[in-house]
Amino acid sequence: MRNEIKAAAFSRPALMAQLTSQPSWDLVVVGGGATGLGVALDGLSRGYKTLLVEQTDFAKGTSSRATKLVHGGVRYLAQGDIALVREALYERGLLLKNAPHLVKNQSFVIPTYEWWSGAYYTFGMKIYDLLSGKLSLGAAKHISKQETIRRLGNIRTEGLHGGVVYHDGQFDDARLAINLAQTAVEMGGTLLNHCAVRGILKDAQGQVAGVKAIDSETGKSYEIKAKAVVNATGIFVDEILQLDKPGTQKLVRPSQGVHIVLDKSFLPGDNAIMIPKTDDGRVLFAVPWHERVILGTTDTPLTEYSEEPKALEEEIDFILRTAGCYLAHAPKRSDALSVFAGLRPLAAPQDGSEKTREISRSHKILVSEAGLITITGGKWTTYRRMGQDTVDKVISLGKLPKAESKTAGLSIHGALPTTDEDRRNHLYVYGSDQLALLELIKQQPALGAKLDDTLEFVKAEVVWAARYEMARTVEDVLARRVRVLFLDAEAAIRMAPAVAALLAQELGHDHAWQQAQVTGFAQVAQNYLLEAKSTLQAV
Repeated sequence: MRNEIKAAAFSRPALMAQLTSQPSWDLVVVGGGATGLGVALDGLSRGYKTLLVEQTDFAKGTSSRATKLVHGGVRYLAQGDIALVREALYERGLLLKNAPHLVKNQSFVIPTYEWWSGAYYTFGMKIYDLLSGKLSLGAAKHISKQETIRRLGNIRTEGLHGGVVYHDGQFDDARLAINLAQTAVEMGGTLLNHCAVRGILKDAQGQVAGVKAIDSETGKSYEIKAKAVVNATGIFVDEILQLDKPGTQKLVRPSQGVHIVLDKSFLPGDNAIMIPKTDDGRVLFAVPWHERVILGTTDTPLTEYSEEPKALEEEIDFILRTAGCYLAHAPKRSDALSVFAGLRPLAAPQDGSEKTREISRSHKILVSEAGLITITGGKWTTYRRMGQDTVDKVISLGKLPKAESKTAGLSIHGALPTTDEDRRNHLYVYGSDQLALLELIKQQPALGAKLDDTLEFVKAEVVWAARYEMARTVEDVLARRVRVLFLDAEAAIRMAPAVAALLAQELGHDHAWQQAQVTGFAQVAQNYLLEAKSTLQAV
């Protein structure tokens, strides 16, 4: 268990001051999603002076919008990508050991409606188990129709033959990102959200020598020198590549994945559902998450994209229609508590193909003529390996002295020595910090009040997010610290004024800032509503 968490280490002024006090960095990482955090953590584990800058917030993009699975990828196994599955299953095992407060063993049931499918999927999932080796989470097995109904409750029983149970990992993506950022800071790294890169510095030979960055809060510019710069910006890698060399061919073609969040009653037990093949060739999951249920996902190629992607009507219809084929009580649009879309940074197809679901999720590392290192592709589960491989590449280029990675056994901030935490108590996500959070409530009982009568989240979590988790805005808190926007968008909009008031007091902002925060958040939150019912509340 870690020592008592210190607010000073995470204060914005202290972190910004390090930009000017440090004349040159060993490693500058651009991008604060899973990939960038993995690279920064790996660099720090080897002793390199490391800076990470993120233009909005940690995990703002794709890294907060996953299906919440730590997995090898059943679909990749079906495609024959054995190497990726084996790597991901190994990393799954490490994550369960290093962040047990956030990652857990989740049982999945594949309902079978054809006489042959029970044996077929049992065989396939046993191969999946074998690939995980000693880090297996449990053996796959065939179960009866009665057992399938008992486990799933709301499953359609007509034509049901039985089911196949297998095990995979489940987690909270944005919470893990925040804990990775905290871990990096505690290891001596400097991590700055709301700090955007707007240029690349070059030396006399035209080689990358650092970045130009702007503090989004103050507008102040910084020239940051570095021995190595890594572009880990996900779907935005091409924008950084253009800063290095205008006219560079696009590297990424985004694919959108959409999820719908429902009440727990649609999947009342502890088991998840995996539909192995839908009419678009993907798998569909129904996964318990924070006492709700996540349905997803889709795979829609896009030519235009933004920081706040929006679910397309055809994607919503596909998810609800497919779920309705398997759930006895079928979900409707009006049942959606939240809907969110994420963009996968897939390699841009060179042959005109539109089948993004067939593009490998393996990560790729490229080096420009000027020495900019770009990492793209991959998945949350393999974030640690992506970081290790990227820093290995930096070393192979002679930019940094050789040192061994130490992340394989690195305990992540919040990790508890045991994993028997009651996950019905929403504070479990704080892990070893939970006691300090409860102590804060004990010292200031008013902070124990709920932010909204209908949900479990309390005011102390907002203060905690600002002091110890580098939250700077209402969206930072409600989207990625307490996850309300992803769980119940209507409730998140109702909470916004209270969150803004608490943040303003904690961070020293005025009434105008509060008003702007509430208005801006309400606009963002509209993308998470299937049916806009909310009215904007005044501060």
